[in-house]
Amino acid sequence: MATLQYPNFPRANVLVIGSDTVHALLPSTLISQADALLLAHRLEDVADLVEQQRKKLQSMLNVERHDLDELRYVNQLLGFQCFTETLFEDAGNRLYEGELDPRVLISYYPELRGDLFAEDDTVDIMAGVAEHMPQEDSVDDIIRNYSPHLHPNTREAPPAVELRAILSMTARDMLEAFLRKWRRKLAVEAATPNVEVLRTVVDTVLAKLHVSAGKLPDLHGLIDQPNSVLLSEIAPVLVESRHIGVLTKLYRQHSDDAKLLDAWAKLVDGEWMDAEVQDPLTRIFDLLSEKKDRALIQRWIPWLIKKDSERALKLLLSTMSAKRKAEDDRALLQQIREASPAAGAQLLEHLVIQRRSTDPELHSQLAAAYADQLLSCLADDSILKLWRAKAASYTSSRNETPFISYFSTTTPDSESKRTRLKTILFLQGSTLYDPAAIRSRLDAHAKILKLELAVLEGKLGNHRSALSILVHDLNDSTSAEAYCTLGGEVVPAKTAQQIGERSNLQPWAALVAPLASPGKQGQGQAKGAPQLKKTKTVDEEVKKDLVMTLLEVYMSGGEATADRTAKLLNSQAMNLDVLDVIGKIPPEWSLRILSTFITRSFRRTLHGRHEGQIVKAISQGQNLAVREHAWLILREEGAVVEEPASDDEGQEEGEVEVEEKKLGLELGERVEGQPASFNEKLGLQLSENGEDAEESVVDISVSPQSHPTVGYDVGT
Repeated sequence: MATLQYPNFPRANVLVIGSDTVHALLPSTLISQADALLLAHRLEDVADLVEQQRKKLQSMLNVERHDLDELRYVNQLLGFQCFTETLFEDAGNRLYEGELDPRVLISYYPELRGDLFAEDDTVDIMAGVAEHMPQEDSVDDIIRNYSPHLHPNTREAPPAVELRAILSMTARDMLEAFLRKWRRKLAVEAATPNVEVLRTVVDTVLAKLHVSAGKLPDLHGLIDQPNSVLLSEIAPVLVESRHIGVLTKLYRQHSDDAKLLDAWAKLVDGEWMDAEVQDPLTRIFDLLSEKKDRALIQRWIPWLIKKDSERALKLLLSTMSAKRKAEDDRALLQQIREASPAAGAQLLEHLVIQRRSTDPELHSQLAAAYADQLLSCLADDSILKLWRAKAASYTSSRNETPFISYFSTTTPDSESKRTRLKTILFLQGSTLYDPAAIRSRLDAHAKILKLELAVLEGKLGNHRSALSILVHDLNDSTSAEAYCTLGGEVVPAKTAQQIGERSNLQPWAALVAPLASPGKQGQGQAKGAPQLKKTKTVDEEVKKDLVMTLLEVYMSGGEATADRTAKLLNSQAMNLDVLDVIGKIPPEWSLRILSTFITRSFRRTLHGRHEGQIVKAISQGQNLAVREHAWLILREEGAVVEEPASDDEGQEEGEVEVEEKKLGLELGERVEGQPASFNEKLGLQLSENGEDAEESVVDISVSPQSHPTVGYDVGT
């Protein structure tokens, strides 16, 4: 129910008072004149009257408010009368001059008002105006009631249909012009009551009018300017008319990223169509890259993976935190795998290789994935024949380079080659996967994947088996000897670095190579990623055991490996015991194999003995020099033997005397069964006391010439 606002009443200057009546002489007011003219249906005269009053008020310096209210009142009356008679252009002008609330006029357009108004919304209207407002619910009803009766009926007669279409178009044009004027007014007069509500209503309905009329330039002009368009009202209209570009522009203005992405996604899927929006998929990637909202990115990643997995993974990895939990990585990986198994494999590889994840489950999954990729490569006959030929070519000749270096340099570049190199480097560098499970996967192709099996045997601690594969199956003595030196690693760090640089596999090579110094980031490693491998120190006993195991493996090959055995003996003589080696040499082997090793061992033993003799002689000379230097000092200082102070209280006198006699130190006398005092100054002390010191002092004669061999033997 609208709140009624009553107009001001005219004022009388002359009153005539009777016995029972009061008469007032009232001037003819604007309202009374307008009412009379409207009753006579003289609309043009009312318009002239309003125009005269407007000019009159404009010429006055001070205008009272009730005069302005009268003018507004008459304009609204005239406007609604014209509106009822379908004189829409005149109606719009008069209603605007009467400052009618736009919501009142919009209420007659139900297809445009939508849900802008609630049932309890109210608008202030003058009482007389409210009584003259059209009673119809919509402008279409007004047009239909005003249409003349034509055969067969008003609804179906072609002239009537055409007339209604023209009048409806005119009514919408009038509303558009009316709202444009109000929009300019609201932009200037910010103090207008309910200004924000009016701006929202005016802009939203005006946008709907532009859409329905197909006025795209006007629509873009409205959207590009600061506006208060209500998205919930205009969005269905824009979708229905396929103006998705305008809708996305509004979403951007309102910072509604979720709905903006959803609109672009529907364009990509073909659910919506709009040629104005070019490459919506790229727009999605650009927006997500700009916002860097991890929650929003993870929400859209599964959908983006299906559309463009490469760009989707790049976007995801660029925003991933280095401090993620292992549970989060596994959940994200499962989500990506459901969308695209190939993208899931790439993400798994990134988490382990680039991000240096320490989750054993992820390492096991990646190792299994690499094993499956190897098996899929071997399913191709051309790759199988190529790898078999490479292995046969290497084993048939004597090579000083490791097999992995030979394979990487002689095999043409291909995805299968990269797959095998990545697998070998990962199996060697990672310590968090289950080598037994991977070995069981590759056992079926043991004749081709010999190097991979050697790496896995080393991980399992089966050193003899690993060395047997390298020596007898692969004929790779270089890797076998490096295996002993590195304590069980088939691929040395230097070789891994060379392969990484040559094949652009630095992140995988970094798994095998020792860590960079603190403060330096390894090449190919993600910033903030934890380190997986540390510089390894091999225990000497372990190294000796591995060398002895390798020697046994060489000897098990018979005379065919005799030259390798001799070379190993010569290079590792420091880590081998002569007696152990001689006991393991087969009886039928020639002594020529051991001659160099035994000669060097004897020479090294003799060298050690001579070195010990030299050190012993030097030590004896140093001892004699020290004794000679210290002898005079000790001679002058003498030696005084002092007994510790004791508590004589509680002791009997006899016990004290016995103790003194036993020691014979205080008087310097010789006690039977006890050694004489060697205090050289004791005689001087006794002489001062008047005692005889001749028999109390024992002369000590120490002559270096009489004891030439005295000294400290530090060399033995």
